[in-house]
Amino acid sequence: MPPTAEEWIAQFADALGQPTPTGAQMTAVLELASVAAHSSERRAAPIACWLAALAGRDPDEARALAEALSEAQPPPGPAPPDR
Repeated sequence: MPPTAEEWIAQFADALGQPTPTGAQMTAVLELASVAAHSSERRAAPIACWLAALAGRDPDEARALAEALSEAQPPPGPAPPDR
């Protein structure tokens, strides 16, 4: 049986030499990912989280910035049909 998400994250954190994120930290990252995915495309979510980490931004601060960006832009239209 594969590990749970929490178990895998703990193992990955350990492999990176980092502490395991708290539940609140994981929630903050997931909320940032949600804003990015719903403001653009799903693939924006992991890259937004990576950019926030690269910039040294707290996930809550990054989510607020992402929400401000989202509110400043009209929502994306439907995807064009496949041809």
